[in-house]
Amino acid sequence: MGESFNPFSLIGKTILITGASSGIGRGIAITCSKMGATIVVSGRNSSKLDETLSMMEKGNHLRMICDLTQSGQLQTSVADLPKLDGVVHCAGIGQRLLCKQLRKKDIETVMNINFDAPVLLQKELLEQKKINKAASIVFIASIASWSPSIGNAVYSASKGAIISYANCLSLELASRQIRVNCISPAMVWTDLVLADGIDEELLKEDEKKYPLKRYGTPEDIANLAVYMLSDASSWMTGSNVKISGGGKLS
Repeated sequence: MGESFNPFSLIGKTILITGASSGIGRGIAITCSKMGATIVVSGRNSSKLDETLSMMEKGNHLRMICDLTQSGQLQTSVADLPKLDGVVHCAGIGQRLLCKQLRKKDIETVMNINFDAPVLLQKELLEQKKINKAASIVFIASIASWSPSIGNAVYSASKGAIISYANCLSLELASRQIRVNCISPAMVWTDLVLADGIDEELLKEDEKKYPLKRYGTPEDIANLAVYMLSDASSWMTGSNVKISGGGKLS
């Protein structure tokens, strides 16, 4: 094979990435742009999306400024999209509440953003025929779906729900060679982790317990996403890949 052979290349692919304003979504957008993809960055904050675009490799990238929980905005935004070769559902929120403290609105807030929004976005993308044959769809889930921690019940449930949904979606789209997979990271240094209110020094102590002696970075997750979005993973669907630095999980 020649020197130019690269099964992980994303040249010629157009990829939508939600939650691209920060954290893992931003990391995936930057890395995919370096691999040659044309990226549609999606989020609610235009200035943060512009920050992401400024960090990306130059290209004909697009912005989709949209609140994914608003059905009217969702339909209009999807209608303006080009045909897609990849989608990364990364937008999400965390929550730390004891089970005895949960109220209906707490459950609705997390499930609406972490489960309802990506499912309904995916429905619009399919209904409006925006997904190309042999495309790749990636959901950012979490080890929390099977590794419990105190105060993390609804977040964990939302990620478990998206994994179950993705498994069914993979069967429904297989006839078009469209692949559907999940990535389940352990702790990754992002604003979302720090927003949980846990002292940063405690987190730095905790990461030493990982066999690789550190939490993940957005770039670590992005490199796995590149594999899933590229033709290198053309025989992979219905999978949920754990990426945890070797951390012991319940």
